[in-house]
Amino acid sequence: MNIMHSAFFPDDANASEANDGHDEAVRESVPEAVQEAVRTLLRWAGDDPDREGLLDTPARVGRAWKEYGRGYGEDPALHLGRTFDEVGGYDEIVLLRDIPFHSHCEHHLAPITGTASIAYLPRNRVVGISKLARVLNGFAQRLQIQERLTAQIADCIWDNLDPLGVAVVVKASHGCMTGRGVRTHGVDMVTSKMLGCFREDAGRRREVLDLIGGHRG
Repeated sequence: MNIMHSAFFPDDANASEANDGHDEAVRESVPEAVQEAVRTLLRWAGDDPDREGLLDTPARVGRAWKEYGRGYGEDPALHLGRTFDEVGGYDEIVLLRDIPFHSHCEHHLAPITGTASIAYLPRNRVVGISKLARVLNGFAQRLQIQERLTAQIADCIWDNLDPLGVAVVVKASHGCMTGRGVRTHGVDMVTSKMLGCFREDAGRRREVLDLIGGHRG
């Protein structure tokens, strides 16, 4: 996947910083192969990529996918590298609830939009709360399936913070279901992964799910 990323999403600062008002700069920053792929898709869908409204669409789409795939260029575990030992004797659950995220499914490239709640029970150190959101985004900004996304977040925290337990609950709506196929709106998919005491201790599991709210195991 990283090889594909280096070919289609080259590291080009201008690509991420250019705005749509500078059309020529945008065209130059997105590889022609990417733009032609978008034109081919537009033709396949039944439209004319040469009409006025679509002339700049291939560059815009290329730039958008550069941003959608930015997670391929980072290691989410690095966000957990700095921890704090001075917690004043705190030894209970740490929870960041309902963190919004946006991803794309690897089957149809359709959007996945939802929230994630991430909890852990520290053993002897904690991490800045914003880092939990950064771990989520690092994995979400890749082509995903929700089950894998949930597991990746939990495993990353488990492997790098050495906590007593990790709990991740993800709730999301999938464009591949709402915008095509069965076209069912208002349906959310919920996935969870429990590790350590949240998996092995029923009392702890109930406690963290009660804190997250609305998700009973």
